[in-house]
Amino acid sequence: MGYEIRRYHRTDLSSLYKICLLTAKNGSDASLLLKDSDLVGHLYAAPYAFFEPNLCFILLKDAMPCGYILGTQNSIKFQERCEKEWFPELRKRYPLLNENDCSLQASFIRNLHQRHVFINEINDFIAHLHIDILPIGQGKGFGRQLIQKFLDQLQVFGVGGVHLIVSKENDSAIGFYSHIGFQELREIGESIVFVKEIKSIKY
Repeated sequence: MGYEIRRYHRTDLSSLYKICLLTAKNGSDASLLLKDSDLVGHLYAAPYAFFEPNLCFILLKDAMPCGYILGTQNSIKFQERCEKEWFPELRKRYPLLNENDCSLQASFIRNLHQRHVFINEINDFIAHLHIDILPIGQGKGFGRQLIQKFLDQLQVFGVGGVHLIVSKENDSAIGFYSHIGFQELREIGESIVFVKEIKSIKY
């Protein structure tokens, strides 16, 4: 059957969790680093699937999900909705750990408890995205195709720009986004904010 990209269906939710976990350590498997394997999916996959499924696309290999792109057309409104409908229960479930705990799980939990503040420059790039692909689907051009699907959908919604945040340690992702036309906006701590106007990617 080969590879295929299609829209998200609610039966894909468990696959989103799995892929998110297997790419959570700067693109590599975080299974052995997290006590709760669902944590990262709760933060970086599921809320997008629930709140904005029209912006979620799935990469399949022989009918099995092996990658996805998801995100929001308005980061501020999305964050506000998460604060009301998603984060409160998660914060009860995952209380803050000792500040000396340097584990990946503790880092994700601290991020959960933080109130996100958006920088002014983001206003022109109000959408944001997350993309994760398992090794079986990498290096074949599907990352570009997923992003183009996402940008095309944003264009339909009338959105003019998108941003994403990448760890400074994730060299492959930094190279990929630069290669397909994302521009570095600024650094925030240990991360880099990339932005792109909504227009077709030139191959």
